[in-house]
Amino acid sequence: MPSLTYRDALNQAMTEEMERDPDVFLIGEEVAEYNGPYKVSQGMLAKFGPMRVVDTPISENGFAGLAVGAAMTGLRPIVEFMSFNFALVAFDQIISNAAKTLYMSGGQFPIPMVMRGPGGPAAQVSSQHSNCLESMLVNVPGLKLVMPSTAYDAKGLLKSAIRDNNPVVFIENELLYGMSGEVPSGEYLLPLGVGAVKAEGSDVTLIAYSRMTLLAEQAREELAKDDISAEIVDPRTIKPLDIDLIAASVRKTHRVVIAEEGNRFAGVGAEIADQIYLHCFDDLDAPILRVTQKENPLPYAKKIEAASLPSVPEIVAAAKQVLYTG
Repeated sequence: MPSLTYRDALNQAMTEEMERDPDVFLIGEEVAEYNGPYKVSQGMLAKFGPMRVVDTPISENGFAGLAVGAAMTGLRPIVEFMSFNFALVAFDQIISNAAKTLYMSGGQFPIPMVMRGPGGPAAQVSSQHSNCLESMLVNVPGLKLVMPSTAYDAKGLLKSAIRDNNPVVFIENELLYGMSGEVPSGEYLLPLGVGAVKAEGSDVTLIAYSRMTLLAEQAREELAKDDISAEIVDPRTIKPLDIDLIAASVRKTHRVVIAEEGNRFAGVGAEIADQIYLHCFDDLDAPILRVTQKENPLPYAKKIEAASLPSVPEIVAAAKQVLYTG
């Protein structure tokens, strides 16, 4: 299979879907003339023209609301937020309108729209540009949330998200854009709500998503040096969550570590842990441990930033703790 960067895989997904369906269009800040702030929409203006690749003013609430209205009329907008930190300005449209219009219209108005862009910590972008918003967004009925970790997953899941008749939030990690991976040359789709076992193991399950999957893979290599076999489960879609896949892994390894870039209190990992306790409590041989960001605004200073974020040594230590103290 050919190798593609994460950003090129996203570009392919949008391009293929816009070629397939004339109702799909892309809207956002600098997506057209500038080819996207992270070059994810490179070449799309030249291919599809300014009616389907649309530069907007700096008004997230405005163009998110415009996209909700477009979706109500049957179009399928892709809204790019330059950063999901800026999507906070559009939360009224995302939460009050995109997520709830189908319900409040008695099923008359589906909202087939995708809201995508980079989210979470990057590299020294400080506290106001490093928010992990997934735990807020999954708390809203009516929204789906996708956070892929590889180029392969990014393309297949984005194509499915664009075809979905519900509003889908699709959060990418800025540090993944340049990462390369194998992507099939032909068309493929990955269903929303279906996770993946990224590596088989027998001693402990490491649950991670987005960039944390890469750290889990590094932790797995470190654990192997001590003859510890770690299985990595990547939910890929946070909501709906593939609890069946997670439970199957837990029943095999009997020990679990959950790694996430977000904060600990009321985080995504807390929900995953709760569902594991509900579905397979008797299969656990040790309490579930979580590795998360520290409970502080993310600093700008590089060393303090690193100390605040979850790390490979922390995942390794947690895995050994559930093995040796469980």
